[in-house]
Amino acid sequence: MDKRIIEFRRQLNARLDPRRYEHSLSVSFTSIALAMRYGYDINKAELAGLLHDCAKCYSDETLIKQCGINGVELSEEEQQVKVTIHARYGAWLAKHQYHIQDEDVLSAIRYHTTGRPGMSLLEKIVFTADFIEPRREKAKRLPELRILAFENLDQTVYEILYDSLQYLKEQGGRIDSMTQKAFAYYQNKEREKA
Repeated sequence: MDKRIIEFRRQLNARLDPRRYEHSLSVSFTSIALAMRYGYDINKAELAGLLHDCAKCYSDETLIKQCGINGVELSEEEQQVKVTIHARYGAWLAKHQYHIQDEDVLSAIRYHTTGRPGMSLLEKIVFTADFIEPRREKAKRLPELRILAFENLDQTVYEILYDSLQYLKEQGGRIDSMTQKAFAYYQNKEREKA
């Protein structure tokens, strides 16, 4: 185990509300399980899963302000789709407050909400773990996706993106273009298999 994990847990427990902290623990444990399944470094998976929501203790307005203060550039679209900003600032926070230097870990934090075309294995692990972790219960196809995650990670990423886009369309929510690009990428990969 990475020796920093215990200290990071202590800090996150003090900063995040109890439900968000429990979610972060669940994502880290689910990331470990997926890393074991797919032959990835479990320490890096645990670290990225644990810190993926490290910026969730801030309001949207504070996140935008902190991004400006710390030179984290936000596009106009990112400022409109506020639900994604915590991931962007979280990667900065992980690097500067938690002293994470591993670019794959930082990228997994950065893209855990939207995904992106051509995700690394760690990015797919954290993206998936965030959606399927045991404390999640609202997504329609969770039991199916939890099984699929341990059988075919790329297909799971595609299905999560599909479900997320459908949900946002039904709710009338704004859709981040990165999520749309990620979906198109993984949809093409699924079509190529057929």
